[in-house]
Amino acid sequence: MDFIAQNVSVLRTNNSELYTRARLSPLSLTYYFRCLANGNYTVTLHFAEIVIRDNRSYQSLGRRIFDVYVQEKLELKDFNIKNEAKGVDKAVIRKFKTVVRNKTLTIRFHWAGKGTTAIPRRGTYGPLISAISVDSDIKPPVLSGRNKNMKFIVGAVVSVLSLIFIILGILRWKGYFRCKPSREQVLRGLDLQTGFFTFKQMKAATNNFDAANKIGEGGFGAVYKGVLLDGTIIAVKKLSSKSRQGDREFLNELGMISGLQHLNVVRLYGCCVEGTQLLLVYEFMENNSLAHALFSPTESQLKLDWPTRQKICLGIAKGLTFLHEESSLKIVHRDIKTTNVLLDSDLNAKISDFGLAKFDEEENTHISTRIAGTIGYMAPEYALWGYLTYKADVYSFGIVALEIVAGKNNTKYRPEEDYVCLQDWALVLQQKGNLMELVDLRLGTEFNEEEAIRMAKVALLCTNSSPALRPTMSEVVNMLEGRTLVPELILDPSIFADESRFGAVKDQFNRMQSRSSKTTTITQSSDSTSTVWLGSS
Repeated sequence: MDFIAQNVSVLRTNNSELYTRARLSPLSLTYYFRCLANGNYTVTLHFAEIVIRDNRSYQSLGRRIFDVYVQEKLELKDFNIKNEAKGVDKAVIRKFKTVVRNKTLTIRFHWAGKGTTAIPRRGTYGPLISAISVDSDIKPPVLSGRNKNMKFIVGAVVSVLSLIFIILGILRWKGYFRCKPSREQVLRGLDLQTGFFTFKQMKAATNNFDAANKIGEGGFGAVYKGVLLDGTIIAVKKLSSKSRQGDREFLNELGMISGLQHLNVVRLYGCCVEGTQLLLVYEFMENNSLAHALFSPTESQLKLDWPTRQKICLGIAKGLTFLHEESSLKIVHRDIKTTNVLLDSDLNAKISDFGLAKFDEEENTHISTRIAGTIGYMAPEYALWGYLTYKADVYSFGIVALEIVAGKNNTKYRPEEDYVCLQDWALVLQQKGNLMELVDLRLGTEFNEEEAIRMAKVALLCTNSSPALRPTMSEVVNMLEGRTLVPELILDPSIFADESRFGAVKDQFNRMQSRSSKTTTITQSSDSTSTVWLGSS
């Protein structure tokens, strides 16, 4: 690690030579000064941000936040040079009064774990100091008669000004001058582990949101492909003024995904909040969504062979295992479906769209306000009774796994009038011992029959009507990889063995589909047509 930061750029300040070199540390810096005498001293600290740049590239997203102690007294908490100086390459000076009693003065700069840790590169986020000066305070001379009169006048003026400031302070404390913080101020105050882009950067990256760069449309708004100045390709979600999701879902997705890092979860680069503009900036997924790959018109479909489908299914399972069991914050996604699974250049699956996600609260499993999700993917206990646990995601995964095996959409496939959906048909095929009929005809004979049957059985196990009989996602991973056997599916006789009750469920599902508007959920795909249901429990 190089502890010397240098920048030969001409700084917009006096004494610019003080700021071309600075001391830098990823953790802390401590300075000890030997003083000739005890007494009062003035400490002057000179700062200038000369490492993190202020341009429209990915390098500008770093945030340096640290604390400053003088004589072990916290003088500056969460100090951000760039914010205090209102830009980079600008000087900001802070002075402090302190008392030296043992002829030693200590100044310490300490990184307290806030700000970014790897942007623009590791090691640049810790404290940075350009120059320090320490001056001994001189005792005032004996005042003459004229000076005493001047002192009286100055004292009177200071007293009046102090009284005015006290009154203003009381009024401000009462709320008379309190201004509502902007959304950007609120977001920055949350100390999210993500970067902040300007709207100007986003316009430049997307060529002013050119229609030619539009790659999708959904409930959140339009999605655009963009390129930052450093060549990073991004996907920009731009909130529509007509969006039904709004601020709550925007903040929810930002808060959920900003702290998640996993191979099978889409990466969030940052956000943009300026006025009415709300944007989320993600890594770009070259191969769009799984729904686009499986269900788009034949000429634009990807050719997904069986090993690729197996890899995609396993990737989704591992991503959900991370959210449910491995992440420090346990998360229920609530909207797992093929349009929310994106594919990168190597066809690795990445879970996206956390606008409806919730933290897994074992003590509070019933949703009292609204049910949110997509018809055909929601678990029955959640859709009908508002009972939400991570097992709801397991159910949704099972539907997606069936679609991967069959290459057909769950809500749009009805081979005969007797079947309500793809899942219904798959259950009947399993009862008849003919699951091979479920496999996508486009695969021909070039697939692993054992793996295909195993994936179909795991999918049906995950979609069991009883959440208690569904496996965890870590168990699903083990079954898909062949490390454990797939248990036999146990059907709930209260639904599937009772023809009248099953018919009622089918009729209710059909009525919901006919009433629901064709509203799409946000994805990088341009053909998302899944119906979203927002209702009361």
